[in-house]
Amino acid sequence: MAWQDVIEAQDVRIHESPLESARFGRSVERLSVAAGSGTSLLAVREAVLASSADVIVLRYPAEHVGWFAELTGSGRTALFADCLVYWRLRAGEGRPPEPSPRLRTGGLSGVSAIEALVADIFVAYGNHYAANPLFDVAASLEGYQEWAVRSAVQGSCLALSDESRVLGLATLEDAGPATEILLAGVVSEAQGRGLYAHLLKAVEDHALARGGEEVVISTQAHNTRVQRAWARYGFEPVQTLTTVHLVRAGLMAVDES
Repeated sequence: MAWQDVIEAQDVRIHESPLESARFGRSVERLSVAAGSGTSLLAVREAVLASSADVIVLRYPAEHVGWFAELTGSGRTALFADCLVYWRLRAGEGRPPEPSPRLRTGGLSGVSAIEALVADIFVAYGNHYAANPLFDVAASLEGYQEWAVRSAVQGSCLALSDESRVLGLATLEDAGPATEILLAGVVSEAQGRGLYAHLLKAVEDHALARGGEEVVISTQAHNTRVQRAWARYGFEPVQTLTTVHLVRAGLMAVDES
């Protein structure tokens, strides 16, 4: 869920997700409730009842702690799929590492190279798709690869490299005052060496160069390792969204037993 949608949408938003539908072989719709929108659970339930999709990926502010129990009575199987935690940095207020003459940042191109990087960085990342037995986890990794390639084609992909190879990447989306990091990571064999902070510095520099005011990033709540890195750099947590998959009755084995 894009940061602009989190903070700006004023009502329930439901839309088809053709890429996810094609990837998983199930009709998928996205249903989003923005933070501070004042949307009621009744409006969410009405949108759910009106949908014929096999799976609705619903995201809503985590402060609505009672919604999940209510959604189990929606006529669909409700699967809790973790929470998405957003962190924010005011551009120019980061705590970057000491510069390294060995490292450089720049654009990235080459479909196969990008796909290999994403596969290495995110192969073990437990995203929300893993909560749904109808979804192939390998296909979700392919989705990340497609996402990164599209960003690179649009010129919105930064790579961190040394003299011999690419060590990490970050894909971005600039919207108004915010630069949102969509995907970011360091290759497995280079992790634990403080390189991720250099990647964050490159993104902060990009935001400042375009006159941006903030950098935003998100991850699943269980991914505490990367959140510690964000805190060290100067990011602060600002919003949490609960993710629920609502599966049409009859599609899950438990529905048929």
